[in-house]
Amino acid sequence: MLNGKNILVGITGSIAAYKAAILVRSLVREGAQVRVVMTPLAKEFITPLTLATLSKNPIAVDFFDPENGAWNSHVSLGEWADAYLIAPASANTLAKMAHGVADNLLLTTYLSAKCPVLVAPAMDLDMYAHPATQANLETLRQRGCRVIEPEVGELASGLVGKGRMAEPEAIVEYLRGFLTDKGFWSGKRVLVTAGGTVEPIDPVRFISNYSSGKMGYAVAEELSNRGAEVVLVKGRVSVATHNPHIREIEALSAEEMYRVCTEEFPRCDAAVMAAAVADYTPAQVSDHKIKKNNDAWSLHLTRTRDIAAALGAEKNGRLLVGFALETDNELVNAEEKMRRKNFDLIVLNSPNVPGAAFGHDTNKVTILCSDGMKVDYGLKPKNEVATDIITQMERRLANRK
Repeated sequence: MLNGKNILVGITGSIAAYKAAILVRSLVREGAQVRVVMTPLAKEFITPLTLATLSKNPIAVDFFDPENGAWNSHVSLGEWADAYLIAPASANTLAKMAHGVADNLLLTTYLSAKCPVLVAPAMDLDMYAHPATQANLETLRQRGCRVIEPEVGELASGLVGKGRMAEPEAIVEYLRGFLTDKGFWSGKRVLVTAGGTVEPIDPVRFISNYSSGKMGYAVAEELSNRGAEVVLVKGRVSVATHNPHIREIEALSAEEMYRVCTEEFPRCDAAVMAAAVADYTPAQVSDHKIKKNNDAWSLHLTRTRDIAAALGAEKNGRLLVGFALETDNELVNAEEKMRRKNFDLIVLNSPNVPGAAFGHDTNKVTILCSDGMKVDYGLKPKNEVATDIITQMERRLANRK
């Protein structure tokens, strides 16, 4: 699927640079034309000769060759590439990219590149988690860079945490998906929420619900498979995804999910609100375990902020899909919720149906649309339900053109 694609690989000064040899070899085997640009420090971790042999092309490190004056044009490198992949991307290089520093060939090529740019961060867990690094990554995302999320594992420091560069095979798979035109969803970004929120009472107790996150994850996976860039905001879930195209953000409480969703939605084309968000949260959270006694105990709750209504009020042409879990007056309640929260579509399901709703691998839904259309579906696996939801999303988006 990468046959004939021109991939420029940038390598920075990180111990993960040894993986670049496997990455370059894998890209060549996929049929890609590969050229490599390295920072001077990267040469301390892997030799240009190794990468030149694997890529079948000379390696660019400096602006010119002092032996013969041959010029390495950062402009030509950026024009040649279909994609510029920086892997590994160190914290130092990410910071320089975010702030427009151009003190080596790799960075000047980034600043002049007209092709898509992808970065695969690699660093120790504390460096990755530092607010400065996260702010730099967010700046790059807002400018259109794709971030191939690092993995959790043992790091060069001996610590275990998030910061390992994604494995070469995962990066190649990401490139395959990114450079293959998936049609309708290609180039679109979609926010998906999944799971139940957790509302703390004290350090050991909380209020939550039975949501597993399976429906939201199924929607996220199907959108990604169709070429969308997916931002998955997850609460408490019992499932996981290993899809490198899906960017996951954990937001356990209703307040955390509100903050993340309202920040991310303006940069998206659509949102699917599949999470089961608490309507109420404890008014006060104890900082110590509440001891039991012989008296009755009352817990005072206050309303949480309504995420879906907030997004509905700020849609500005974006597509918004909601869910309704109802036990009685189902259609009436779902239609009222769709109107009240300004949804374009609402997915109605019920725990009264055996094998449907929370915790199951199957679901039975009715999709209602703000244009009056209503479609009933039979009980089916949640991945197939996701397909039905996305098909209706496509219909609504297509009708807007």
